Amino acid sequence: MSRKVFLNGNYVEEDKAKISIFDRGVLFADSVYEVTAFKDNKLLDFIAHLERLRRSLKEINIHYNIIDNEFIAIHKQLIKINKLENKEGLVYLQISRGNAERDFLISKAKIKPNIFAFTQEKIISNDPKLEKGLSIISVEDLRWKRRDIKSTQLLYPSLVKTEAIKNGADDAWMIDEQGNVTEGTSNNAYIILNNTIITRNLSNDILHGTTRRAVLNVASNLKLKVEERPFSIEEAKNCQEAFITSASTLIAPVIKIDNVTISNGSIGPITKILRETYIKISIKNGI
Repeated sequence: MSRKVFLNGNYVEEDKAKISIFDRGVLFADSVYEVTAFKDNKLLDFIAHLERLRRSLKEINIHYNIIDNEFIAIHKQLIKINKLENKEGLVYLQISRGNAERDFLISKAKIKPNIFAFTQEKIISNDPKLEKGLSIISVEDLRWKRRDIKSTQLLYPSLVKTEAIKNGADDAWMIDEQGNVTEGTSNNAYIILNNTIITRNLSNDILHGTTRRAVLNVASNLKLKVEERPFSIEEAKNCQEAFITSASTLIAPVIKIDNVTISNGSIGPITKILRETYIKISIKNGI
C-alpha cells in the first residue's frame, strides 16, 4: 500500500496528489513549512510549530487562518491512515501562496493557498547514529537574510549538506562574515564552554527553532547555565561539548568539527542529560 497524503482538504494516495505547475511554491519557493516529530501517536512541541507557522505566514503575507484543532486532526489522521500510531517519525506540512500566472509581482487578487502534508517514518528518539555523534564541516553562509522565516528556499542548505556527505561528514555549520556560526543546514547549533550552553541569540540570522525553545526550557529546569550569543567557529573547535537540535534529530551530539575531535569523540555528560530529559518531557507533554 502506498503512503496516503493530505492535499487541500483530501487524503489521497501519494501518486494521485497533484499540484499545479503555476503554484507559486513551485515557481518562487513562495511557501512556508513545518516539520513535526511524532512518537507513539504523540506530536512533539506541536503548538510551538503552529505558532511559528503563523509567524512565517504573516512575514510573507500569506493569508490563511490556522485553527489548532483542525491541524492537529490532519496530523493525527495522517499518522493513523498510514498505520504509524505505534511508531515514530515526522509529519511535513507546507502552505504555498497558491496558483497564479507566473509573475514576480505578488498579485493583490485573492489567491487560495495550497496546503499539503505527509508522513515520513523515521527513528528519532533512539537513532544509534545520532547518539554516537555527528561530524560537522564549516562553510560560508550564503543564504538570504530572513532565515527566521521557515520558507522553502532550501537550495543552499541542500547543496551544503550534500557537499558535507561527499566529504565524509554528516552536516555543515554555516559561518557569517564575522566568523561566527549561524546554524546547521536544518538545525540550531550549540557549544558548551565552562559548563555553559552557548547558542546564537534569536534574530533574522537564524531560524527560531521550536526544539531550541523547548531544550532551553529544559536546560533552565535542570539549572544549567545558558548564554544566547554568537560564537565563533574557533570557539566551537575548542569547546568541551557541542550539539544540534531540530525536530528530526531532537538533540544530537557533535563529536567532530572540521576534523577537530570534540568531547573525546563521544556524547558529553551535559548533552547526554539534556537529551534524555528533553526526550522524556517532550513525549510526556506531546499531543
